[in-house]
Amino acid sequence: MTTSDKVFDGSIPEFYDTYLVPLIFTAYADDLAARVAALAPESVLETAAGSGVVPRALASRLGPDARYVVTDLNQPMLDHAAAKQEADARIEWRQADALDLPFEDGVFDAVICQYGAMFFPDRPKGYAEAHRVLARGGQYIFSVWDQIRTNEFADAVTRSAGTMFPDDPPLFLARTPHGYHDHDVIREDLSRAGFSSISIETVEKTSSAPNARQVALAYCQGTPLRSEIEARDPNALDRATDKVTADLEATYGTGPVSAKICAHVVTATR
Repeated sequence: MTTSDKVFDGSIPEFYDTYLVPLIFTAYADDLAARVAALAPESVLETAAGSGVVPRALASRLGPDARYVVTDLNQPMLDHAAAKQEADARIEWRQADALDLPFEDGVFDAVICQYGAMFFPDRPKGYAEAHRVLARGGQYIFSVWDQIRTNEFADAVTRSAGTMFPDDPPLFLARTPHGYHDHDVIREDLSRAGFSSISIETVEKTSSAPNARQVALAYCQGTPLRSEIEARDPNALDRATDKVTADLEATYGTGPVSAKICAHVVTATR
């Protein structure tokens, strides 16, 4: 993972939330919210909350006296998430590093993270922090994407954008979002952090958009792939988005589009 892989600033949060969230995140946020709500937790910590798709799905399912602390390392994304959420006294918004959490030991019934672990520079350390702040018997539930070839839109976008820069293809999507999927590696990292009860469930869903253009906008302008494209050519973003749109239309058509997405939902009990 490069430094730019973690940068979600400028217009990226708005494009991310407008196009990428409904494309690939909303269905999994609903799934995660249902898993957490079934635990009836009194206190929940979310790390790497991004633009807030999970709080929008989960808050209404928590009890009236629940405490829900929503954190992210990236302040622009956290600001965007808070602005999108209805006022709720149970929710605390706080910038925090998942690898160095500013909370006491054993204070949360559940720690959750949707598609953030792939960005941790030291995953066992991040998992150890989750283990530390969990109460005994509490659950750490997080999700990571499967390999890129099982996530068809991401794979197609990567191949299309790569043809514009054949000597140095932008590989953010394959390298980081889809680069941490091996079950044995995940289990080993969690074991090093102190977890012994670990389950991993592969969950396949369908990604849909009104047209190929929205898929291209989601990935090219709503993720750090944008930074990779602009680093190769500051004037190439629109051309890359057009190129990806055309290539997607050649495969999926000019009307509504759908493709397979696949992720792993990991549950570890303290």
